[in-house]
Amino acid sequence: MKLAYFGDVVGKPGRAAVVDHLPGLRRQLELDFVVVNGENAAGGFGLTEAIANDFFQAGADCLTLGDHAWDQREALTFIEREPRLLRPLNYPEAAGAPGKGAHVFVLQDGRRVGVMQLQGNVFMRQQLENAFNHADAALDSMPLGLAVDALIVDMHCEATSEKMAMGHYCDGRASLVVGSHTHVPTADLMILENGTAYQTDAGMCGDYDSVIGMKKENSIARFSTQLPGERYSPALGEGTLCGVFVETDDSTGFAKRVEPIRIGGRLAESVPAAG
Repeated sequence: MKLAYFGDVVGKPGRAAVVDHLPGLRRQLELDFVVVNGENAAGGFGLTEAIANDFFQAGADCLTLGDHAWDQREALTFIEREPRLLRPLNYPEAAGAPGKGAHVFVLQDGRRVGVMQLQGNVFMRQQLENAFNHADAALDSMPLGLAVDALIVDMHCEATSEKMAMGHYCDGRASLVVGSHTHVPTADLMILENGTAYQTDAGMCGDYDSVIGMKKENSIARFSTQLPGERYSPALGEGTLCGVFVETDDSTGFAKRVEPIRIGGRLAESVPAAG
């Protein structure tokens, strides 16, 4: 199976990168399933139903969120009627968070793809329940090679160590563990010892002439003066579509190939060879 995951979409340039490039890329790479993290798609803060529908029409099969899940209040109700939209799985049960954090998608040919999103706690503004405990329960509910033919884990958090720990924790139980939230693509794509593809952060879909997708002048002013400044807003240059491609073994669901995807904008382009 051929899978792709695209990192946090930031503002209008990120949305344009997805809508402009994903349809052709899906055909070129013969992708069976696509996940897009859309938590910063609406002006850098949250996701709206209209934007989500644009991503679905462009070829996304599943959208994930993160710590900005509820920045657009309509997401609180939209997520209840849209099973293709996932928020972090490890919200406290008592919080009554709408929607869900894991889902099994059935493709037209009958193959099944599991997707789950987790949110870490180190250096994060929200403190959710233990992501590793929730990962166990979800992985047990959709075992790779039995209940699902492929399984993707989006680990949304700040700390590199927490993402890496989750990758090794899920090794042998997932097709791909990929990090989101920090908006910078890491150069550590690998297949772990027990067959799970891993990347610490897929990077963002957005304008890289920026500070993690936001106008660089605002960030520089805040760091240099230590004073509050203008509200952060997305940089508006050409966006880069940034993500990861994984090809799995049909019999096991484990990864046999993993490569970066970078199209457009300021990063050096990298597109996996078809076939």
